[in-house]
Parts: sequence; C-alpha cells; structure tokens
Amino acid sequence: MNSYGMIKTEGLTRIFGELVAVDHLDLEVAEGEVFGFLGPNGAGKTTTVRMLAALIAPSAGWATVAGYRLGQDNQKIRQVVGVLPETPGLYGRLSAYRNLEFFARLYGVRRPARQIERYLRMLGLWERRSEPVGRFSKGMCQKVAIARALLHEPKVLFLDEPTAGLDPEAAKLVRDFIAELAEEHRRTIFLCTHNLAEAERLCDRIGLIKQKLVAVGTPEELKDELYGRRTVVHLRELPPELELAVRELPFVKGLEADGNRLIVSLRDPEEDNPRLIKRLVELGGEVLWVRELEHTLEEVYLELIHEEGR
Repeated sequence: MNSYGMIKTEGLTRIFGELVAVDHLDLEVAEGEVFGFLGPNGAGKTTTVRMLAALIAPSAGWATVAGYRLGQDNQKIRQVVGVLPETPGLYGRLSAYRNLEFFARLYGVRRPARQIERYLRMLGLWERRSEPVGRFSKGMCQKVAIARALLHEPKVLFLDEPTAGLDPEAAKLVRDFIAELAEEHRRTIFLCTHNLAEAERLCDRIGLIKQKLVAVGTPEELKDELYGRRTVVHLRELPPELELAVRELPFVKGLEADGNRLIVSLRDPEEDNPRLIKRLVELGGEVLWVRELEHTLEEVYLELIHEEGR
C-alpha cells in the first residue's frame, strides 16, 4: 500500500443553515486502501462523500482527491471517482444493459460494450441484461448500481451503505464483490456503513465520525487503544491470597477478579503470559484454561461514539 494521499482533507466543514453536518474533518486515506467510515445517522458520512465527490461545496477547509483540489478541479475529480449512493437511482423502464450504456456515454467510456459485459458477468447479471431493472430485486438493482459506479474504472470508489436493506444472501454477494475489488489494490474504496461486522471484515482502517472525527485506526488498533490487551485465566479456585500475589507481580498492569477468573492486563502479553501461568502454578493455582479477552468493533464503536456524545 502506498503512502497516504489519495484522499486528503484539512478542516473540511459543511454547514446547512445553523446545522454543522461535518466539522473540521482532517483525514488521509491511502491509495489502494479500503477505508471504513462509521457513525450514527446524521453524523456527516453522506455529506462527506458528497463533498469529496465534488457534488456539493464545502463551507470551509480543503480537500484533494487523487491529487485534484476540491473547488478547483471538480470536473477532474468527478472523472476519477465512482459513487454508489444509498439509493441506486436507476431508470426502471430501461434494461440493465441500457442503464449502463447510458451512463457509460456520460462518462465517456471508450469501450462501453466490453466494460458493461465485464461487470455484469462479474456480478452475475449478464443473462438478465435485457430485462427492465424495474423488475429486479433490490439486491439486483444494487449490483447494477455498483457496475455503473465502476464502468469508467475510477481511482476512488465511494460506497454509501452498499448493503443497507438487502436480504442476507444479496448482502453477502455485495460484500464478496467488494472484497474481490479490494484484493486488486487498483483503487481506493471509501465505505460508509452501519454494518460493523462488514467494516471489520472489509476495511484496512476505520474512521469514526460524529460531525467531528472521533478516532481513526485499524480495528485492532482501536480495540487496543481503548481496552488494551488482557488475558483471562480460568482457575478451579481463586483464593484471596492468590489474587493478591498476582497483583504484586511487577509485569501486571491491572487485575480484575470475576468468580474464579482473573482478567489481567500485561505489559507484553507474548512475553508475560508464560511467566504469569508459571507463577500461578507455583502458588498452587489449578489453571483450567487461558485465553485473550477479545472485544468486538461494536463495543469500540459504542464506547467511542457515546463518549463523544458525553
């Protein structure tokens, strides 16, 4: 992955009347990165995408997309980005093929027939290319809209809630296709989603927004920063003196006792876990099993968003 700079913002702000939709956003996204943008409804995700795609102007701040300056190179930005809005916005009376053909002409795609066939085949819709999209399911329409966003081979692909409202099978097909695109590392993918499991699976890094940017990092970095790494030791019994002895170990940063479990914060788990278990056994503890305490991205999201609210 290349250095950061495919998308770069500084102080990017959008105000609607008295409503601050996006407040001084400072962000960098790398070329070839899948970047997840998470936040509650009304947090500014869609407004950010609309600004970065040069569809609306910022109220303050600046941004560059693929090296082009927002406000100065808007037409060039629109040529190098693809946008999947939350609603597909297709022409229901036209076939899937004709919908894509129309937009291919708008984008100036050189070989539209080849591009249309390529993406309809990739998305499993080639055999139904002649049917009006008004007869398609929501999942099929979403796939046509994804194909539309990719026809001109954009450097940056903005996906706004790509699986919202889809049934589990259709959502999986869309997620698998996004994962397939990500493996190519040919384009940067900016993914707005409420689906935290989806973000954790697909994204290299994640940004949490609630008008302001709350946190940025890989899912593991966000978990470690908020909770740290902790070891859970299940014992047959946990007498008070054993708990006290563990608390006094120099490499133990913190300790919680829960029934017959010890939840231990260590400075370096890889190095300190064997020392911890060895000491417990020396002290007469019967260790049943040991595991690392894992946290979900959902826990991180809720904690950080609620903390920002407070």
